[in-house]
Order: sequence, then structure tokens, then C-alpha cells
Amino acid sequence: MDILKHILKLREELNQHNYNYYVLDQPSISDYDFDIKLKELQALEDQHPEFADEHSPTKRVGGAITKNFETVAHEHRMYSLDNSYSKEDLLDWEARVKKVIDGKVQFVCELKYDGASISLTYENGSLLKAVTRGDGVQGDDVTANIKTIRSIPLSLKGDYPPKFDIRGEIVLPFEGFNKMNEERIEIGEEPYRNPRNTASGSLKLQDSAEVAKRPLECLLYNITGNNLNISTQFESLEKARAWGFKVPKAASLVNSTEEVLEFVDYWNIHRHDLPYETDGVVVKINDLHQQEELGYTSKSPRWAIAYKFKAERVFTRLNKITYQVGRTGAITPVANLEPVELAGTTVKRASLHNADQIEKLDIREGDTVFVEKGGEIIPKIIAVDLSKRPEDSQPTHYIEHCPECGTELVRAEGEAQHYCPNYNGCQPQIIGRIQHFISRKAMDIEGLGGETVALLVKENLIRDYSDLYTLTKEQVLPLERMAEKSADNLINGIEASKQVPFERVLFALGIRYVGETVAKKLAKHYKSIENLAEATLIDLVTVDEIGIRIAESVVDFFNSEQNQEIVDRLKSFGVQLEISAEKLANQTNKLAGQAFVVSGVFESVSRDELKKMIEDNGGKVSSSISSKTSYVIAGDNMGPSKRTKAETLQIPIISEYEFKDFL
Repeated sequence: MDILKHILKLREELNQHNYNYYVLDQPSISDYDFDIKLKELQALEDQHPEFADEHSPTKRVGGAITKNFETVAHEHRMYSLDNSYSKEDLLDWEARVKKVIDGKVQFVCELKYDGASISLTYENGSLLKAVTRGDGVQGDDVTANIKTIRSIPLSLKGDYPPKFDIRGEIVLPFEGFNKMNEERIEIGEEPYRNPRNTASGSLKLQDSAEVAKRPLECLLYNITGNNLNISTQFESLEKARAWGFKVPKAASLVNSTEEVLEFVDYWNIHRHDLPYETDGVVVKINDLHQQEELGYTSKSPRWAIAYKFKAERVFTRLNKITYQVGRTGAITPVANLEPVELAGTTVKRASLHNADQIEKLDIREGDTVFVEKGGEIIPKIIAVDLSKRPEDSQPTHYIEHCPECGTELVRAEGEAQHYCPNYNGCQPQIIGRIQHFISRKAMDIEGLGGETVALLVKENLIRDYSDLYTLTKEQVLPLERMAEKSADNLINGIEASKQVPFERVLFALGIRYVGETVAKKLAKHYKSIENLAEATLIDLVTVDEIGIRIAESVVDFFNSEQNQEIVDRLKSFGVQLEISAEKLANQTNKLAGQAFVVSGVFESVSRDELKKMIEDNGGKVSSSISSKTSYVIAGDNMGPSKRTKAETLQIPIISEYEFKDFL
């Protein structure tokens, strides 16, 4: 037992030293003394495997090999943030917030660190799993690699909840990044381009011992879960810090947009003194009940917004304008540039968007152009330096024929883009549609990537996405870089996709304007592909939030004989083209035509569960009260102005229990 006590004592000491060094930046022991203690612990654990602990400090050095990172669904979705670039944008956001929220609103300002997003799950105070952001709905399990990052606690201290997720950014400080590059240059290797991409790439290294060598850090900023006993964002930051997480101290609680802008102005200058990359400020509503009231759009929380610092700008030469064909036939002009460094990456290409944009800026080949990264991500040309324009410069004439198949382009009235109408004969469109079909948010076919799709089309093995279900292992094995195992994975992945639910199949079909959210609405309303195919223009526009443009696109899709044949083939192969009986059993039309506003804090169900109950029974959830509201479901802390408005409009106010009885 003395050996166990000594092991536990060493673990406790080393965990505290890790915390002091990597979280508090206040080391209390030399690196040498730390290493001696760590080696002593490692030796004792090797001699006494019966005392093994996956959360021991010795596990920080890595050693686990991960060949395939498992895709894991997030229990709580990871949303992206809406961006703002001016005071007017912030004031507009504040006005939208105050339409929904009664009373005083406080804001928390936090720096927006530029790293790789991560979600850490803790259960009973121990790190359970670490998952990358992925598409927000699901990501990759990188737990073995994350355990090597010393600023991430493997076990917590204090009054933490039984289970929760905490979100943050994995960052690579400039000092460590520069040191890594010095070492690479010394041995004749290419230096890494920028800290963000290097941090992101580190999470997917197969050998966790290699990850352990990289000086990665994790900065946490958001706690998510149920029954957390936390009432504000600022309190959550303080609690996370107390539990042992590295939470940046720059966060500030403010009372007005003016104070938000003061915070932005200060850090726009002082961000250059920080040890990490940062590209803006995140502004959040402080009160978590108010956050619940505001809820989410299909992509972003309504209770938060990112204010981006002014983008870095450089100038370079535009060598040539080329044209790309997308899966819908849309033509995108691309500026091919003299390579130039911009915000840590080498930029060689930038989108020119459409003919109107080229004409507006009078962009020509040979021009010197100003390039910036929109939102620090996508390069775009914002102006031309006319003083450097060559004398023999000629205006740009937008192409009239498809660069791939030669078909004459069309441009519908009121639209900015030109299109190639050769839907079934233009190869980039065919490849693009199949690549969309197999993508993660659509059919998510494991073992099949975009390059393989292009190869399958070029080898005439497939002509549309229904042909995927006819492929055999013998057909795909001869393909370039296709081994026995990868061929098995591809065929098994195609077979497994037959279980993907109808709403995702509908999105996968690639009907123009039918994104994820629209596909869910149409699937829920029509229940099967047959019903949707028979819907008229008038039928479609009566569906909630389906406008004339979407309706016309759906009708056009099903008017095509070839599309109908493809859908029939998918049906014959067993792809899910109707809502499952199990899902249908949980849905009714009891609330059809009725709109509900959910406000306050509830006892028996969460706000999200209430909203789901409404939608599952055919009702609509609105964020604000109007004359079209059928009922307000009120919990504790419902805003007084909302109550007054409901009473003025004579809209019934019911409790969660009355609503359940009503159902």
C-alpha cells in the first residue's frame, strides 16, 4: 500500500506542477526536477501495472497510435458565429436582441482565438472524450492526441457538474511555432505556413507521441450541458477557471455597445502583444436564460456575434482569369494571382464572383490588384491599382460558352451568375453532384472521397449518383491508389448509406436552393419522395418558409425524366425515400397551422424539448409575439413586456403542463 500512496502522491504533485506551468504560467519547479519526478512515476507504474490510471501525468507523453479517427456525433451541436465588421453591424444585432429580450442586457466580450475548435466532454470530473468541430453536427474523436496537451486537465477539482461539454480552441503560440520552424529549416524541411493550420493538422497525427512534442495549448470559453447550475456566461468562465481549465483573462463584462467597441478598439491594437493568433472579438449575451430565449438560426446562435478585426491587405499581379463550373452549372470566374503572403498563408487564387463584380471593379488580366481575406478566410479582390495598369490593357470580356463542354451559357433575369444548362452532359456538374451526394451532411459515404468520385466518372464506371449502388469491389480495385481494404471500405460505405434518413437523402439529391433546413421542412411536410414529386407550384409555396424560387426549382427537378429515373433507381436499391414508420409514429398534425412562442424557464422539459414537441406535431415555433401567434407557452422569468404584448393582442398564455394536456 505504501507504493500506491507514493504513486498517488507523485501524480498529485505532477498534476499541480502541470497546472502551475501550463494554466497559471507560474512554474514552481525546474524542468529538470519535473522530469526526474515523472521518470520515477513512470518506473513505478511499469513495475506495478495493477495501479494503472488512464489519467496519470505519464499519459501526457503519448504513444497511442490512431489510424482511423472515429466520427462522433456532438451531443450538443457546435454552431458557427455570424460575423460583423462595423459599429452599425453590432447595433443592428443589439436591436434584434432587444426585440426578443425584455429588460437589461449585459454583454461578455472575449477575444476570438484563431485555432482548431474542440469539444471536450467530462464525466464525474474526468476527461471522457475530445471531438473536433467537424461540420458542427459531428466531428472526429481525437481523445488520445488531446490528452498530450498539458493545459487540458485530465481530471477536475472543485464543484463541477456530473457531465458537461466545454468548447475552446487548440492554439499554437507564436514562440513554439517559430521554434518548430527553426528546427525544420535546420534539417532541410519546409517550414510550416501558419500556427492555425499547424495546430489543426496536429490533432489528426496518427502517433500521439508526435503530438506531445508540439507546444499546443487549449483556451476554453464555453460550457454546454444540462443542469449546470450556472446562470451567466461570465460566471461560467470563472467556474471553468476554478475547475482547472485555461480560460483567457481578457474577457470583460460590459453594459453597452459603446463599451463593446472600446474593448474592440483596445484589442485591435494590443492583440499584437498576445502570444497567440487572434482575429477578432466574440460578443455574447451574458444571461444564459436570455440566451435560451434568443435561441439559434439554422447555423448560428442569435445570442452571440463575432466582430472581426480589419482584414490584412496586400497587392499582387493578376496573371489570368479562368472559369470554374460548379455542380449546379454556376460559372465562377477565378483570378489566378502572382503568389503572395497574406495572413500567414500563400494566396494564389481569389474568386471574382460574377460578371457584374468584374465590370464594377473593371478587373483585367495584368492588373495590380489589392487582395484581402474576407473574414480572414477567403481571399478576395477589393480594388485595382489603376496607376499601375499596362498601357496595352484590354477590358475583360466574360466568356459566352462553358469552358468544359462548350455549351452556350445562360443568365436568368435578376440573377448575377451565368450558368451552363448542359445538366446531364457537363462533366464537372456530374462530378460535383455526386461529390455533394456523398458529402458528410448528405449521404456521408465512408471510404469515398471527391478524388475517387472524379476517377469513377472519368473511368465511365458511374454517370450519376444512383450508379454508386451498382459498383462492385472488382470494378473499383484496379483504380489508382485503391487497395483491398479501401475497396472493401468503399463498397461497405455505399451499402451503409442506405440507412441514411429521408431528409438527408433529399438534401443529397442536390436540388437547387434545397439546403439542409429546406430539405428537413419538405421531408416533414410531404413524408415521401412520391408526395413531393407530385406537388404543384401552388402546393409547395403554401409550405412554411418555402418561397417561389425554391418551389420552381423542386418542380423543375421532378419534371426531368432523367431525374425521375435516378430517383426510381435509388428507391429500387433501398435508399430511404420516405420518413420511417418509427419517426412517423412520433409525429402528428395536431398543431398544424398554429404558431407558438416559448418564453421563460421550464421545470418538466427543456426549452428545446418543448420546441421539438411543437414541431413534431405540425406546429411552428416563433421567436417573437405577433398577431399570428396562436399561443405563448410561459415558464418562470417570462419577460414582462412579452406578457403585456400577448395580453394586448389577446393571445392565450399557457403553462408547459397545459400545453402537454393540450397535446
